[in-house]
Amino acid sequence: MRLHRNLVFATVDSLHLIFNKEKQADKVLRNTLKRDKRWGSRDRSFIAETTYDIVRWKRLYAEIAEVKEPFDRENLFRLFTVWATLNGIKLPDWPQFEGTPTRRIKGRFDSYKDIRKIRESIPDWLDEVGLAELGVQWEKELAALNQLADVVLRVNTLATDKDSLQRSLQEEEIDTEAIKGLPHALRLKERQNVFVTEAFKKGWFEVQDASSQRVAQFLDPAPGMRVIDACAGAGGKSLHIAALMENKGQVIALDIYDHKLKELKRRAKRNGAHNIETRIIDSTKVIKKLKESADKVLIDAPCSGLGVLKRNPDTKWKLQPEFLDAIRKTQAELLTSYATMVKKGGQLVYATCSILPSENQKQVAAFLQKEEGAKFTVTKEDIILPSVSGFDGFYMALLQKED
Repeated sequence: MRLHRNLVFATVDSLHLIFNKEKQADKVLRNTLKRDKRWGSRDRSFIAETTYDIVRWKRLYAEIAEVKEPFDRENLFRLFTVWATLNGIKLPDWPQFEGTPTRRIKGRFDSYKDIRKIRESIPDWLDEVGLAELGVQWEKELAALNQLADVVLRVNTLATDKDSLQRSLQEEEIDTEAIKGLPHALRLKERQNVFVTEAFKKGWFEVQDASSQRVAQFLDPAPGMRVIDACAGAGGKSLHIAALMENKGQVIALDIYDHKLKELKRRAKRNGAHNIETRIIDSTKVIKKLKESADKVLIDAPCSGLGVLKRNPDTKWKLQPEFLDAIRKTQAELLTSYATMVKKGGQLVYATCSILPSENQKQVAAFLQKEEGAKFTVTKEDIILPSVSGFDGFYMALLQKED
């Protein structure tokens, strides 16, 4: 592989914003990739994948390069040098790469093989939390979460079917394959920009990880029901629920952020999902008005996001112990408050994209001990581990309310 100066510099600029200015990686890359209209898909892939790779392995690369944060420009180039050397890429004769100690880099890499927190590139405190909660399983999950995430599409059955979508993408030289056990999922055989396709413009699919697609299936909504998506965000799961309900019945999408609900409205229009109503939670009255009104309620709770480090590797550097404590408290409050919207005989699904039992099974167990929780029983749960599924880590529990 021959390195191009403008692509390497764009990568280093992106790393500066992510590491030193604490900007979100996906937003940084969205802006970086708009910088030069002459860049083709291969150029854009190089910048995005290299940036994410260095973010993912920040701790390991920094230890090898013997640099500490905040990283100045010289240090960022040293991180890039480590990445290139470990990936067998010949460095060009540029001033930034003068005197690269190739053999020393490889030697230092080998020396960290037995130190998990450095080898798997994870902060000390987070490694301790994972080990305390998951024991020996933590090591397997870390290794799986450091793999690059697949691109998975969800077929929008309100607009098309799986075969038609596959054919449409094939015409634009995008090859996909089905995923066992997921009727509406297609995995890309190689990473490509699917947002410029005709099929996307027509609302034929959404990009949604395989594990995330399991949540609406687990909720199992039926046409004609009233379903509440209580933490809807930009609405990936609301859209899936609407499709499973065949646009019949009502999906009420709630969130505390108005801008996310506006994005959901835009996506719903493109999807042809007409049975979604958005409501902003701007006071406790919103929840009280919906008391015992829903056949099904989904609480896709805010969480640490540890199950989705494959696609959001910068999360592990931004997480703090205080946030984890605060988010567990929020999860408990949401479960107690939002469970009141389930009608007698109705069902509640509590889900997170975390792999920590303290955010999952333990939250549900604690809820069942409370006055509101005493009306529910757990009928099934699904623990999706990245090391087993190959996809994001998720947890979901289905709770049945007594008649």
